[in-house]
Amino acid sequence: MTTEIVGTPAVDRAALEFVLDHERRAGREPIDARSTASTPADVVSGDRLIEVKAYSGTSRGNDLWLETPQAQAAVSRGNVHLYLVESVGQGDPALFRLLDIHGELLRRLMTRAVERSYVTVPWPEVEYDALSSTERAGVNEERASDPR
Repeated sequence: MTTEIVGTPAVDRAALEFVLDHERRAGREPIDARSTASTPADVVSGDRLIEVKAYSGTSRGNDLWLETPQAQAAVSRGNVHLYLVESVGQGDPALFRLLDIHGELLRRLMTRAVERSYVTVPWPEVEYDALSSTERAGVNEERASDPR
């Protein structure tokens, strides 16, 4: 029986391992490049730069989120691949689905790119749990009137 994969970090790890195995089976020698600041992708495999996007379910209908250096590489380099790894959440790598966006398709998609600026706010599980345990019956009236 396969164990379901839950949580973004676990889904991301499983997808990355799947991609590394996929590249090895294709006869390439992939390198996990996530900790290499000068590499705008998750994996270097031969002459390929591979950005891995992991999905518990499907990527259908979702925008592709790229960091600015990744988007620049996708436009300026011919060897960039976006690997979308789908169905990771169910846990069985034999049922993962890999979609490879590269070449002309990637260039065409990049013509639609819209640069945005975001601020992310970490939302620790402990904070979520504390908040949900105090507000199980509904929204706290004091918080509901707070304009922030």
